[in-house]
Amino acid sequence: MTSDRLASRTSLLKDLDGLKRAADNSGQMDALDAYTQQAVDVVTSGRVADALDLNNEDQKIRDKYTKDGESFLRARRLVEAGVRVVGFNWGGWDTHSNNFVTLKRQLPKLDVALASLFEDLHQRGMDQDTTVVVWGEFGRTPRINNNNAGRDHWYGVSMCVLAGGGMRLGQVVGKSSKNAERPIERPVHHQQIFATMYHNLGIDVSTTQLIDPAGRPQYLVDHREPITELI
Repeated sequence: MTSDRLASRTSLLKDLDGLKRAADNSGQMDALDAYTQQAVDVVTSGRVADALDLNNEDQKIRDKYTKDGESFLRARRLVEAGVRVVGFNWGGWDTHSNNFVTLKRQLPKLDVALASLFEDLHQRGMDQDTTVVVWGEFGRTPRINNNNAGRDHWYGVSMCVLAGGGMRLGQVVGKSSKNAERPIERPVHHQQIFATMYHNLGIDVSTTQLIDPAGRPQYLVDHREPITELI
């Protein structure tokens, strides 16, 4: 997209926001304008384009991540460029069939890319204020399905990897039954993971509210206690 076209779209967005500004008494529109301007500034400065271009990265660093880990490297570069939140999908984990074949291929690649990211963040002094979250939507069935040697969706228990962010690391919080059917010790609700991430961003979920379209105040999450072992 050209800079002129981006400027035109930004102007249109401001005009549309202006239509509802008169009805807004919460101040959220003013805050939204500030965030939008920050996002536009990041894009138009060229920092994002530079961050996404791995030709600007040291070849030794690129080799460390390997070709499969380039998304992790771009994420680190985007954070360095000033992007507050970076999210991406990596790999295929929906192992309804060939679970063991898939994981033998996927897990070593994830191990290399994730370890490289952690090492990079530490060496650059970014590990204390950058939270890394590795997470899926749900767990997998404790039993292998008979037809396809796969594992299906399982809502009873799942896992999440958290690192960086000034947290107390090197620990496992919670415990499942032997075959990961259900949590049996110190269960953590998934919203507590969001609460922990908000805490690391400097947002107090116990008090912060947003006004929904009906004009009602809503908390960011229902379970508003971060994972105390980590903070």
